[in-house]
Amino acid sequence: MSDFILIHALEAQATGQPDATALVYQGRETSYGALSHAANQTAQALLAEGIAPHTRIGFMGANSDLYFHLLYGAQKTRSVVVGVNSRLAGPEVAYVLNDAEAEMLFVGKDFVPLVESILADCPNIKRVIAMDGGHDEWASFDDWRNAAEAIAPDMDYHPDDDIIQLYTSGTTGHPKGVQLTNLNMESAFLQSADWAGWVQDDHVLLCMPLFHIAGVNVGLIGLYKGAKVTVLPEVDPVEILRLIEVEKVSVLFMVPAVILFILQQPNIDAADVSSVRQVIYGAAPIAEELLVQAAAKFQCDFVQVYGLTETTGGGTNLKPEDHDPARNKLRSCGKPNAGVEVLIVDEDGQEVAQGEVGEIVLRGATIMKGYWKKPDATREAIKKDWFYTGDAGFLDAEGYVFIHDRVKDMIVSGGENVYPAEVENALFAHPDIADVAVIGVPDEKWGEAVKACVVAAPGKELSEQEIIDFARARIAGYKLPKSVDFIEALPRNPSGKILRRELREPYWEGQERRVG
Repeated sequence: MSDFILIHALEAQATGQPDATALVYQGRETSYGALSHAANQTAQALLAEGIAPHTRIGFMGANSDLYFHLLYGAQKTRSVVVGVNSRLAGPEVAYVLNDAEAEMLFVGKDFVPLVESILADCPNIKRVIAMDGGHDEWASFDDWRNAAEAIAPDMDYHPDDDIIQLYTSGTTGHPKGVQLTNLNMESAFLQSADWAGWVQDDHVLLCMPLFHIAGVNVGLIGLYKGAKVTVLPEVDPVEILRLIEVEKVSVLFMVPAVILFILQQPNIDAADVSSVRQVIYGAAPIAEELLVQAAAKFQCDFVQVYGLTETTGGGTNLKPEDHDPARNKLRSCGKPNAGVEVLIVDEDGQEVAQGEVGEIVLRGATIMKGYWKKPDATREAIKKDWFYTGDAGFLDAEGYVFIHDRVKDMIVSGGENVYPAEVENALFAHPDIADVAVIGVPDEKWGEAVKACVVAAPGKELSEQEIIDFARARIAGYKLPKSVDFIEALPRNPSGKILRRELREPYWEGQERRVG
């Protein structure tokens, strides 16, 4: 077993290039030496709060350089940062915090009202810190951190310690906490050398949310390599283009929806993006035409990555040379990363013949430790070290992975995962809905949009808007149905299972449904 510890990687950069810029946030620059100093202060402040090893600490806020102060500080105390999806509704946030048994919560200014409304439902939380200050009762993060001495704790660190816990939507309607360790992150770093090749001179733009593995990886890989990482609070196409032009960004990761937004900017033709040497994309379907347009504008290397939260974002990659349309690989998500094995298996877990569709399973050191306090779900997902992704696909004759469909019926809308069961559970609470099924349908902007197929109770009349408004109070905005169809009955098989494919077929006729 490796003895890799995440914070040791930070300390190596702080020792080797203490004055080099590590983080940039809205004009505020933090050197590697200053980041190490702030992490030590944060660690001592956490210890003063009684935070013990393996304690969970919640973070809910927009992206910020301060997130990394907290993350590295938590690592120094062997505690675990739980990234809370900032798009969740109040009851969903409370569920995550309670499931994680979080004892502290760090909150960005935009989420103060939501957190205030649910705190009474989160009995484990002993202290709330306002990341941006300005709260009458909660200490500001700067004041709280700076009151502590910058002394590195003396701890017995373990490679198998959890470092972050991210929540992924569950098919049963409740998200599950994915435990990721030092060793998982080391494997992600090693895999990134296969597709990224970032160096100290790179300027990395982090614009994807830090409650997603993609955002976390972009930041941590950039800092591991000793590069400059500019953190954007949220996706802003205008600001992304400005930073590329003015700050000479060289590397950025974007989901396809963001690539589309950028290409739709009025000034895109005149924008100078010549500093960008690599665009990484993934997490959602991408249209070939969009990829061709993006490549024509950026004139740089494009790399697709495929992975899941449960695999620390690692899985396969499609290299720049495979983006030549003549290679006929643009519909593929590439070949396995270094250190990753891929098989396509049938329902019995047996490998299928090349070209046949089955479930994609992955094996490697990036596979999560497990789902937090859910041993049954962990055993279902990981069998003999193989992680069952829930994605259906096949291998071509050259060993490239092509994703065909989803085993679990998950909808990917703008890079966000939406599970039909979650939306259906919310809608079933409506007294006038007799039956409901949720499917993903094509959407030019988001890749897929959520559609509800509703059977009204006898004698009842419902409107599309009424159903959407009902759901809005119960689930996050990105999970809401964008449209509603009213039907007489849902198609089901003899055992009662909804035949979603039959519902989807009319919408996907003539289109490729795939995952990027």
